[in-house]
Amino acid sequence: MNTDIKTVAVYPPTALELTTVTKPANGSNEDYDPHQHRNVRNPTTNWQTFAHFLKASVGTGVLAMPSAFSHAGYVNGTILTLIIGLLALYCLHILINCMYILCKRQKVPYVSFSEAMNLGLKQGPPWLRCLAPVAIPFVDGFLAFYHFGICCVYVVFIAESIKQLVDEYLVEWDVRIHMCIIILPLLLIYSIKNLKLLAPFSSAANLLLFVGFGIILYYIFEDLPPLSERKAFVTFTELPTFFGTVLFALEAVGVILAIEENMATPRSFVGPCGIMNAGMFIVLGLYILLGFFGYWKYGEEAKGSVTLNIPQSEIPAQVVKIFFAITTWISYALQGYVTAHILWDKYLVKHIKDPKKHTIFELIFRAIIVLLTFACAIAIPDLSVFLSLVGSFCLSILGLIFPALLQICVQYTEGYGPLRIKLIINILLLCFGVFGGVVGTYVSILDIIEVYS
Repeated sequence: MNTDIKTVAVYPPTALELTTVTKPANGSNEDYDPHQHRNVRNPTTNWQTFAHFLKASVGTGVLAMPSAFSHAGYVNGTILTLIIGLLALYCLHILINCMYILCKRQKVPYVSFSEAMNLGLKQGPPWLRCLAPVAIPFVDGFLAFYHFGICCVYVVFIAESIKQLVDEYLVEWDVRIHMCIIILPLLLIYSIKNLKLLAPFSSAANLLLFVGFGIILYYIFEDLPPLSERKAFVTFTELPTFFGTVLFALEAVGVILAIEENMATPRSFVGPCGIMNAGMFIVLGLYILLGFFGYWKYGEEAKGSVTLNIPQSEIPAQVVKIFFAITTWISYALQGYVTAHILWDKYLVKHIKDPKKHTIFELIFRAIIVLLTFACAIAIPDLSVFLSLVGSFCLSILGLIFPALLQICVQYTEGYGPLRIKLIINILLLCFGVFGGVVGTYVSILDIIEVYS
């Protein structure tokens, strides 16, 4: 590889502006700090980034935690949720750290997840270098497809929430009619192209989330049965369902990387008391709190969304549905940001020769994404069971396997520390990721068979 000049593409206005950087042949990597060379248009503050992190990590999956605990028991569920959450957090740390190391080596302000995998594989063990050419389209494809799928599920969730209220007070319509009604609101919020403008929406959504959780916990804490009626542990055969649900609910690697990329002070994201650690502490607390007490209250009767267990005809319960519909609408823009950012900024914008037309064509492209998610939701209203299959497979690869593999490659020339401890940890993570992917896929296939049998 030529070490004299490093040139990276100039991103369009909605992303990082990377310019040609001259690298001295014998220059020291320690003299270059990528964070000081980032030039982000519309950067987000620490508070805005924190709001985005909470909104990206606390999605509709948290409502399934009582049901997940029913497949693990309240002791198993608490311990395993904590373990899975800490593993996800550790993998995010090693992923972002490896991306930073590669930026220092290349002397560029930023590399994306897919570019980091490409560079890492080129610098890793010789037997892995043959995978480098396919790394960029492979990672980009997984990220874009997974977050597109989440948006499809969100269309179904919002429409079903509205339908339950309309059926109660007005008229009973098919859920597909409600999907048609929400197209315009989705188009409007998805037309917001940068995360700084989305920050007030995320802050408002977080407020609604916490109020909604408060109402749900009010119903849960009312007349709790004796804890002895619930299982502390379950048989091993039930754990795959728990694992798949928690992993699917916790992981949001694409959005988390996107919000870190757009920070004004990215060093504040990964510090010991940084945004990611503080945010994950709150997220895990909410997941364990709702899972533990929701299972204590409803036991084996806990449904896929705990909102279905609370009294459906009471006003507070209906307010919760409105709140979660609104927060999911906002989450649609965050999750969809990853798909648009990857496909438009990296692959499509370069084909638009006139810079003045970039904005209008990007808005058209975003409208097409919204219409495609709507079409998928219309065609298969039970799309969530298919997306759990894709999600389990994608997230085990993106959230566990790829970060471990990347660190193996990045540390290859520098060594793995005493007793090769980093290599051992990453091999264990690879095994855990493969196990999680296989288990999640198996459980999802069983769910599909059950739904359509």
